[in-house]
Amino acid sequence: MRNGSVQHRPFFKVLVANRGEIALRVMRSARRLGLGVVAVYSDADRDALHVKHADQAVRIGEALPAQSYLNIPAIIAAAKASGADAVHPGYGFLAENEAFAQACKDAGLVFIGPSPQAIEAMGNKAGAKEIMTKAGVPVVPGYQGTEQGDEIMLAEARRIGFPVMIKAVAGGGGRGMRLVTEAASFPDALRSARSEAKAAFGDPTIILERAIQNPRHIEIQVFGDSHGNAIHLGERDCSVQRRHQKLIEEAPSPAVTPELRARMGEVAVAAVKALRYEGAGTLEFLLDASGEFYFMEMNTRLQVEHPVTEAITGLDLVELQLRVARGEPLPVKQRDITFSGHAIEVRLCSEDAAHDFMPQSGRMARWQVPDGIRVEHALRSGSEIPPFYDSMIAKVISHGTTREEARGRLIVGLEQLTAFGVTTNQAFLMSCLRHPGFARGEATTAFIGAHRDELLAPRPEAAFDTALAGLLLYVTNPRAPSWQSGRSLSATFPLPAKIEIAGQTLELEITRERDGGYTVATDGRQDKFEIEQLDADAIRFRHDGVMDSAKFLRDGDRLHLQHRGIPLAVVDLTLAAPKAAASNGGDGKVRAALNGRVVAVLVKPGDRVAAGQPVMTLEAMKMQHVHKAGIDGVVTAIDVAEGDQVTTGRIVAEIGAG
Repeated sequence: MRNGSVQHRPFFKVLVANRGEIALRVMRSARRLGLGVVAVYSDADRDALHVKHADQAVRIGEALPAQSYLNIPAIIAAAKASGADAVHPGYGFLAENEAFAQACKDAGLVFIGPSPQAIEAMGNKAGAKEIMTKAGVPVVPGYQGTEQGDEIMLAEARRIGFPVMIKAVAGGGGRGMRLVTEAASFPDALRSARSEAKAAFGDPTIILERAIQNPRHIEIQVFGDSHGNAIHLGERDCSVQRRHQKLIEEAPSPAVTPELRARMGEVAVAAVKALRYEGAGTLEFLLDASGEFYFMEMNTRLQVEHPVTEAITGLDLVELQLRVARGEPLPVKQRDITFSGHAIEVRLCSEDAAHDFMPQSGRMARWQVPDGIRVEHALRSGSEIPPFYDSMIAKVISHGTTREEARGRLIVGLEQLTAFGVTTNQAFLMSCLRHPGFARGEATTAFIGAHRDELLAPRPEAAFDTALAGLLLYVTNPRAPSWQSGRSLSATFPLPAKIEIAGQTLELEITRERDGGYTVATDGRQDKFEIEQLDADAIRFRHDGVMDSAKFLRDGDRLHLQHRGIPLAVVDLTLAAPKAAASNGGDGKVRAALNGRVVAVLVKPGDRVAAGQPVMTLEAMKMQHVHKAGIDGVVTAIDVAEGDQVTTGRIVAEIGAG
């Protein structure tokens, strides 16, 4: 199959049609090649770092992606206005949109990626599977027909056999994907997947696949150029996932032998040559326990996890994209590709792992990255994390001579990273990396589901964390006596305090001792501290004979604390008024659990509902979240409409007992 022509000519200024860390990443390589860079931004990103770091920046619309980063005419107009002669799509948004690639070509802009025909052929999961089947590549059995009726889809699911995977035919990133284990739950899953696919990609079309049980998710990085050259850069193991979205990626895979790598690489390169594909691409496979692999899809773009491949090959993949786009041959042959050591990447996401990975937005009060490890981000202290885009806010990448060395460096890097103000998955990532199953290289796509309770288990140091939080709230209070005021003539009376930490409300007592130390008592336990140094953002102390330290940020009655890499948010409730009735819906009010947009109102006033019944769906950071009734009763009011943007805690529906 010919993929159509790719436009080649010299270019001197690149518009990056994306945001955040990938925009900065592309700008870095473009500048190294002597190219100018242009940013685009939505109203939500006016003050974002990718805007400030570009040579020029152009507003393209309002906050919602459909009004900005998915607005093709606005992006083309921005390129024209800024004098850009090439466009790099990054990943996500329009990166795999053939209409965008064609619009760039029609406007005389070099699209830094494959041709529109190649994107169309491989971006459609159903079409890609047909092409790969004809090329002799093994594919997962399934259904990718044009008949999309509910009854036909259920019949096909029964034919394939449960469990089956429902997948959006367009796009990726886990959106529009559902695992269904039985026929009874298929209709609801199909409706939900279609709705999410329509919202994310503008296309509700669905395909079905047999669910391969506990596979590895292995992908092969490929490159092609306009001179007929094609290479692969080895594999990445992306098995550790939540909600069908990758969380940890590594290269090479612990499960791939040199022989298997050669087989998978040969298949991938053959596919690239058959397509006459130009630019960066990735072929994704499922690898079962017997060593058989099945093609899933091809991503016709740069991947989020490309840094691990860069780390073990020494190549700059964005630079290769830019060179291929201006018609140069690939500077390396397959025989030149060597792999050095091991690399692991984690995706730091603004989400609450303990509450089903619910996306979080807000202000990043303090952001500090460690030295000596690669961190891809577009943040600074004070940055706003908007609710409109993906929850990934940074990537942390380690490289070592061995897998164990890379794993250790990554854990230390995460321990040293500071992200105060917005809940992230930082602690959860460390739990994954420390888990014996991951350490042994045994993780499959079932890893998080199988070990979720272990990965989310409270830390053994939780009681100590409470004591340290109480101490910090006391000594950082502006009215507290200075810790440096010398030895006390006499011990102080115990001061009562009440704090909220890790979802629990706890009472404790804090005493300044005669020797200048502090004792924190809670729940029959006493912790004694001696402060060695107290700075504006860190404390150094002795506890049980051990010198230790912690980072913190005091913000009114709220304290952000990080000890040994684990971030905690603490609220001083000592002088707070008692909380009013239940925020869990027990008072009949359904409250928004996150900042998001109302995409479906499932009930109307007068409807009788049961506790646990879905009443409304909100969308945030490209994921949909169903909100349910907290009590049995009758809907008395719907306080929002579809399309409304709501903030966390806003009442969206009211239910009266009856």
